[in-house]
Parts: sequence; structure tokens; C-alpha cells
Amino acid sequence: MSAADQQKPETLIDLRAEFAGAGLEAYLAELDHDLVGLKPVKSRIREIASLLLIERVRQRLGFTTETPTLHMSFTGNPGTGKTTVALRMAGILKALGFVRQGQLISVTRDDLVGQYIGHTAPKTKEILKKAIGGVLFIDEAYYLYRPDNERDYGQEAIEILLQVMENQREDLVVILAGYADRMDDFFSLNPGFRSRIAHHIDFPDYENDELLHISETMLKRQNYHLSDSARDAMNEYIKRRREQPYFSNARSIRNALDRARLRQAGRLMAHVGPVPAEALITIEAEDIFASRVFRGQPDSAGPSHV
Repeated sequence: MSAADQQKPETLIDLRAEFAGAGLEAYLAELDHDLVGLKPVKSRIREIASLLLIERVRQRLGFTTETPTLHMSFTGNPGTGKTTVALRMAGILKALGFVRQGQLISVTRDDLVGQYIGHTAPKTKEILKKAIGGVLFIDEAYYLYRPDNERDYGQEAIEILLQVMENQREDLVVILAGYADRMDDFFSLNPGFRSRIAHHIDFPDYENDELLHISETMLKRQNYHLSDSARDAMNEYIKRRREQPYFSNARSIRNALDRARLRQAGRLMAHVGPVPAEALITIEAEDIFASRVFRGQPDSAGPSHV
């Protein structure tokens, strides 16, 4: 080592300051505010944000020259926050300069695959055009591939996606989402996707107390609240509802609250005479107990694909 090298000061990087300066804490705080629970998911998002921050610093210092692969897979049951996390991830990627615009384009098979010859490529390319510069979120991605149907055009969309995921990875991140077991099958049948996915994140179902918290948060955003007895009723509703078919976590709770508000409105309109203003913002136990769940009947007409 030369004398000049010995006298050269060591470059020091304040990573916490870099993290704060990029606004990452704000995005993670929004994620905490938007979603109850999901500690493993939030921890993983923080790890990815930290990794990308360090990658950005490494690029600035000339330590790396290759763009990292950022495509992701989100697996879990419906209503576990996958779309919300994808939205926050888009913001993180933009803040760190890994995408230019940070928009989230959320699609399903129907948005990408045509019904006739020659329709799929234009549809897929149009969606990709909208997504460039941000994140493309493909929900229930396994429906793209239907090996039992020889006339299905999903394979054409898959081939276009794989090409763009490789060639445009400097300015597009693709997130594939769906049930864990079906996504495993999809990846085994389409190894090109698996090789391009850098981060796999599993979203667990919510616990009962978390779902109760979610219900109160949803109502608060609309300036409603549960009475004490309604809170107990909602807790019992959650226990029974999750044992029924097509339970979809926070989505099922949202649907239940929408129906409870309808019952509340009907109850108040049937009341003879004036009602206190407080009644307009209070969900009572009878609004919850009127659910079909308490009569041993299904509270959903079918699976949710929202």
C-alpha cells in the first residue's frame, strides 16, 4: 500500500440517514397504518427496502453495474393485503429510483388474454405499456396458464410477459399473486417465471382479534363505531364466518359491515319519531346478529375475486 493510499480517508456512509432521506420510513409507516398485523410481511418489506437502499448506495459508489431483479410473488388467501402492499412497494421502488413513475397497474387474466386469435398480444402489450415505469400486479396469475385447453391463448401472454420481465427490468417490476398452492403449481409448469422472481412473500390469514380490529378501523374511516354489545356480536360473527366457505379475511369483514350498515339504516327508518344523532353513527348488536351466519346459513354467494 502506498503512502497516498494510507493517507486517503475512508468513505463512511450513514445508512440510517440515507433511509430517512429516501422517505422509506414514511412508506413503511403508511403500511403500518393501512394494515393490521402481518408482521412477517412488514418485516420482509423492510428488509427488501433496506436491500434496495444499499444497492442504490453501491451503484452511486460504483460498486455494482447490474440492475437487480426485483420481480416478486405474493401468496396468500384473498383479503390479506397483497394489493395494498404492492401499492406501497411501488412507492418504495420509485423513491429509490428503481422505477420512474411508481404507478401500480392491477390486472387479472381477462385484462391480458384475448378470446380470439390475434387479440392477446395487443391486449398484453397495452397493459405493459401502461405499467412501464411502475409495478404490474397480476392477481390470480395461475389462470394465465390452462394446459387442459388447447385453444387457450394464455401462453401467448406468458411469453410476452417473460420477455418484458427480462428486457425491461430496469423500469418495470411484475408482482404475481394468488393462492400459495396454485402459485407453486404455476411456477412448476412455467419455470421461466420462477427464475425471474427474486422475492417470494407469503401473506398469512388474520387472527380473530386482528379481524375485529380491522372491522373497527373500517367503521372509523366512515365515521361509524360499534356499540359494546355490537363489538361482542362482531367477535362472534368473525368466529363463525371464518368456518364457512369462501372466507376472504378483510374482504369478508368489509362485506359484513356493509350489510350491517344496511340493516342499521332500515332499523332507523322504521323507528317512529326522532332519533338521536349518535344513533346515526352507531352499529348495534342487532345489526350484526341479523346476519345469516347466526342462522347457520352461508354469508357469501361465492368466492371473492376482488
